Amino acid sequence: MSFGGGSVGRENDTGRIEAFSDGVFAIAITLLIIEIGVPHLEDEPPGTTLPQALVFLWPSFLAYVISFLQIGVIWANHHNRFRFIERSDHVLLFLNILFLMCVAFIPFPTALLAEYLDGSAAERETAGAIYAGTLAVTAVFFTLLWLYATVNRRLVNRNLDPHQLRTMTRRYLLGMVAYLLVFLLAFVNVAASLALIVALALLFVLPEPGERTSEKESPARARERR
Repeated sequence: MSFGGGSVGRENDTGRIEAFSDGVFAIAITLLIIEIGVPHLEDEPPGTTLPQALVFLWPSFLAYVISFLQIGVIWANHHNRFRFIERSDHVLLFLNILFLMCVAFIPFPTALLAEYLDGSAAERETAGAIYAGTLAVTAVFFTLLWLYATVNRRLVNRNLDPHQLRTMTRRYLLGMVAYLLVFLLAFVNVAASLALIVALALLFVLPEPGERTSEKESPARARERR
């Protein structure tokens, strides 16, 4: 049966979803560096040296590092989730498109943050809130994608260990809530909000509980299938 048009996918049709998603990730992460302009000394105050002009670009470098880390971690988690999502349907495709729309948007709030991070308090708060809000909405769509695929094992590997499935789901639900809190924190303290964003990225780059166990068990399962 199809849901809203389209058909439930064959065993390997998630490969096209991953390939398209990887392309969006690659473009988004590349656009980050384009936003950092090379300083032109003739446009700087008289007497400014090149090292000084580069130091003045610290907001751009900081925003670039944070966003590169964020997109990299999001890509890694998206890749890991599709190790377990084996089938697709119309709704999964649509949720993935909404998720990728958020990923492709990240370079804009990154440039906004770089431009106004050292501005007035109101400008800094607005830029920080838009940046954190973008990441929060991205986390919401990522979590919805995972929940849709896993409810009643709709699209995931039906042999997936129930405890591991619950652990992964809990991890993303907590992560979504954390990013929403980071968004609210941006209205209070932008620096603290950015610090927590980095901390969350470092947390989500760590191996998931049970992942190593699952990898160790996979050869045995493969032998059983033979």
